[in-house]
Amino acid sequence: MGRRNPHKDPESSVQSSAYTRTAMILHGLMALLMVAGFSVGLYMVGLHLSPLKLRLYAYHKWIGVTVFALLLPRIAWRRRHTPPSLPSGMPAWEQTAARASHLLLYLLMAAVPLSGWLMSSAKGVTTVYLGLWSLPDLLAKNEALGHLLQTLHQLLNYTLLTLVCLHVAAALKHQLVDHDGLLGRMFRFKKGRA
Repeated sequence: MGRRNPHKDPESSVQSSAYTRTAMILHGLMALLMVAGFSVGLYMVGLHLSPLKLRLYAYHKWIGVTVFALLLPRIAWRRRHTPPSLPSGMPAWEQTAARASHLLLYLLMAAVPLSGWLMSSAKGVTTVYLGLWSLPDLLAKNEALGHLLQTLHQLLNYTLLTLVCLHVAAALKHQLVDHDGLLGRMFRFKKGRA
């Protein structure tokens, strides 16, 4: 339990195989945006209708659109740059869980903003990105569907929050309990890798 193998440097295999700097930047940027988007969303729903609430709704949507837009280059980058392998001593069930949770994170990063966009369309509220570009409405106005999509959007958000918390907990467990250096793959810049 948390003991290091004396015959093997626990971080050597991870240090030699880190994510690229671009992957690290996209990971950090999207993580910050998701935390900000969730926080703004949680705060704004409890407010009475006011100019502040409307402004926060706009910011929340802009963050969601940005996350959705950044997801495309992130997926493209990942397809062209194989992620570093998991530590060889990691149990098979943990490797399977890690791969499954990463896939689910990517799906939710698409589904959460898309459900918000669909909800806005169904409620008859066009999304104007950064106050400059009107995004096309994906659905005709339908209040009943809008409320259903609002519930779905909230459910997906809380599912994403739960998964992100598990993701962070797993990373900390590998760093503080397993001492396998797994966290260093994402948070240690390596020279020569764009």
